[in-house]
Amino acid sequence: MKSFTYERATSLHQAVNACANNPGARFIAGGTNLLDLMKLEIETPQHLIDVNGLELDKITPTDDGGLRIGAMVRNTDLAAAPRIRRDYVVLSKALLAGASGQLRNKATTAGNLLQRTRCAYFYDTNQPCNKRRPGAGCPAIGGASRQQAIIGVSDACIASHPSDMAVAMRVLGAKVETLNANGQVRTIALADLYRAPGDTPHIEHILDSTELITAVTLPKPVGGKHIYYKVRDRASYAFALVSVAAIVLPDQTGQLAMGGVSYKPWRSEDAEAFLPDGAKAVATHLLAGANPTAQNAFKIKLAERTIGLAISNASS
Repeated sequence: MKSFTYERATSLHQAVNACANNPGARFIAGGTNLLDLMKLEIETPQHLIDVNGLELDKITPTDDGGLRIGAMVRNTDLAAAPRIRRDYVVLSKALLAGASGQLRNKATTAGNLLQRTRCAYFYDTNQPCNKRRPGAGCPAIGGASRQQAIIGVSDACIASHPSDMAVAMRVLGAKVETLNANGQVRTIALADLYRAPGDTPHIEHILDSTELITAVTLPKPVGGKHIYYKVRDRASYAFALVSVAAIVLPDQTGQLAMGGVSYKPWRSEDAEAFLPDGAKAVATHLLAGANPTAQNAFKIKLAERTIGLAISNASS
């Protein structure tokens, strides 16, 4: 690990200004992803800004009947919150499907959304990787790609986004609130937060270098049956090959998003119109334009079957 300096922020404005005044600085909260990347020298920030003391760890109701989740709310606390367990069950289920109890105790809401891919080539610094070194190449294309994305990919990168929580947030229609060093506050739909890999897979989201996520908001709950299924190679402590977050209403309409298949949690509102027609119709429209490798083409059929399981469970 390369040397770095460190400070504890005591206010939001101090945090974002410190980031602006220290090129290469990074915010740190739980550190469950960033510290691993620093140890491997995949990320080498010169300055760390600890934001744990900013009192962003509350869950509060919004005026429209939804919830505002502070960026520092730990995954364990979010999964166990009474309003989440009652009105946003899919989110609680997704959180409990991720990582381990120890990691959930440290991991934060904002950090979970911004965690980086677990592609083996990204983590192996002896291998080229366009996310680590732009222009180096993507050995996953033509290499070991079982875990990788099948839709939204490019010739430069086929890495998948690893978050379970983000999939549930996407199906719920979450929005992200941010603050930057210019004092600008903005609200970003989670659907718009992540950037497609294109020719610049190292640029993974639309936040600027000083922008800090302060909260995630959820709209008023819609009811229905909430489902989260995660298909993985091990029963625990493994990332999804395919996951499905679904909210199915009594008339068989609803909302559905998938994980393990793209660079971001994948949802198509157009595909959701086909929920009453069954899993095959939904999967066909949801994954239209998929470009799998020989090793992960099975994800198309796996996605259809997992969607089918979710629909069937919701109807029982």
